[in-house]
Amino acid sequence: MVDELELLKKDWQKKEAQLPKLTYDEIYKMIWKKSSSIVKWIFYISLIEFVFWAGLNIMFSDAESMEELKAMHIHTAIIVLNLINYGIILYFIYKFYTNYRKISFTDSSKKLMKTILDVKRTVTQYVWFNLAIFTVSMIISIYGILIYDSKGQQIVENAVQNGDTTIFWVMVVIISIVLIALLLLLIWLFYRLLYGILLKRLKQNYRELEQLEV
Repeated sequence: MVDELELLKKDWQKKEAQLPKLTYDEIYKMIWKKSSSIVKWIFYISLIEFVFWAGLNIMFSDAESMEELKAMHIHTAIIVLNLINYGIILYFIYKFYTNYRKISFTDSSKKLMKTILDVKRTVTQYVWFNLAIFTVSMIISIYGILIYDSKGQQIVENAVQNGDTTIFWVMVVIISIVLIALLLLLIWLFYRLLYGILLKRLKQNYRELEQLEV
């Protein structure tokens, strides 16, 4: 049994010795190509996402919808919020593009490692911004519905007439928090699936670069 193990060990060592040894530059180029491809896909996905949501918003921005928003006194707030949203998202898309350009012309592992960290930071900020803007839009919508919408006003009036005003508003706050939290969780999971896989691969590339620099 011992002899067989020794033979297998020698055979494995012989095969291992025959494998091509990659140089530092070859390993770096492989990691660089993989990282560049990942960052490019992050840029493309953010661009597709922007076009999709902008298109969806335009589809539902008909005259009837605008009148409903005006009736709820949130038309101006929603317009301003959308302008801020699109402006900052375009900024993030620009950042994704500049990160891709930067990584495409990186010529050292240390610079590549720094760019990978910059990409991760930008994606994290992008996700948190989207979650924040969604939260604000939900709060504005709930306010408009309860205060100015005819059905919402009827619900509030019924609560006042029944003498349950405090309990009603406490319940509104609790239900709103739970609803927003659930929707935020779904959006976070969506982004986790969308960008998480790419960021995980970038993290692996970063670790490989760290080992390369040892």
